[in-house]
Amino acid sequence: MKLLILTQYFPPETGAPQNRLYELAVRLKLQNVEITVLTAMPNYPQMEIYKAYRDKTYHYEEMEGLKIHRSSIYVSKNKSIIPRLRNYFSFVFSSIRCSSKLEAHYDFLLCESPPLFLGYSAMHLARVKKAKLIFNVSDLWPESAEKLGVVNNKALLGFAYRLEKKLYKKSILVTGQTQGICENINNRFPHINTYWLPNGVDLNYYNPSNYSETNWRKTNGFSDDDFILFYGGIIGIAQGLEVILKAAKTLSHFHQIKFVLLGNGPEKARLETQAKHLELKNLCFLNSVSKAQMPLILKAIDASIIPLRKLDLFKGAIPSKIFESLAMQVPIILGVEGEAKHLFIDEGNCGLYFEPENDDDLSKMIAKLFQTPLLVDELGKNGRVYVNDNFNRERIAELFYKKLSSL
Repeated sequence: MKLLILTQYFPPETGAPQNRLYELAVRLKLQNVEITVLTAMPNYPQMEIYKAYRDKTYHYEEMEGLKIHRSSIYVSKNKSIIPRLRNYFSFVFSSIRCSSKLEAHYDFLLCESPPLFLGYSAMHLARVKKAKLIFNVSDLWPESAEKLGVVNNKALLGFAYRLEKKLYKKSILVTGQTQGICENINNRFPHINTYWLPNGVDLNYYNPSNYSETNWRKTNGFSDDDFILFYGGIIGIAQGLEVILKAAKTLSHFHQIKFVLLGNGPEKARLETQAKHLELKNLCFLNSVSKAQMPLILKAIDASIIPLRKLDLFKGAIPSKIFESLAMQVPIILGVEGEAKHLFIDEGNCGLYFEPENDDDLSKMIAKLFQTPLLVDELGKNGRVYVNDNFNRERIAELFYKKLSSL
């Protein structure tokens, strides 16, 4: 079986789609699937082409037996709509030009969305390579862009919704990262064949038994007695991270409670300014780190805060950062309604829930954990058991291989 993965995002970049697709690919390879990846020159999240790839229009490399073809992409730190569209469409065109570099035939082409517009390249490549198209939806675009206010242009939205419909109809299978995404698609397009392809975690890599106590606390100015609340990931609009800043202000009288926001993104500068205005001595911002450092950081913290804004759109969302925290026996304080709450709070008992964007509620949950060390330990142990039983990457890849074999 030969599978071509088309994605704008792939390692050495860090991030949820990068990790998810890479981990799926290496496990499918173990099932004797020949994997080729067509992706962009790495640039995310800094929006700068990585040094080793600069001034190149095409680059080929191999990574853990995966064949990686990289084509050029326009990048800009400007977040307005025109530069963003140039970013998306530059890779659409360059990936199409790369078709001659690829093999003549593939059994399947798996296209990662967003960006939705990459579907143009996917349809072209599926046709010329005689591959069955699988469209993987990790975010319901353009619906999420419209509801978040990122895109307001009615003509552009109409164009995007028509493209979305066309892509679903052209696909032999539409995969969704959450059950909510699959349900949304089936409600709008009842005849589309969908499949839940969840994110997951490598339980061998994220295993607290593999890591001794780290010096991360000391290096970053924390004491052994500090109770560290951690957010790690994109610092963007969807996360609604103001709720953490407000909770930090409310809990400032608890001198042992400390907050860490680790990552980069479009909202970071604004939130740093807001934190200075609030005079938050108990909160710090740290830059993104490599995957290799994350288990050591998670080993050193007490709990992870995982928020999203209070939008119906996010009731079907499962932030990928949940899995790594739970695998490392770190309890979560979850501000996400719907599917994530049902799975990880109600069913898995892996953490505490707070109403999205409600800083008073978040403050109460943090204080509860801080004052109940046995609860921290219990929730953390529950978390590792739950993700092992339900979100183990080995099992996810095995089931997806069986699905491919049946198509």
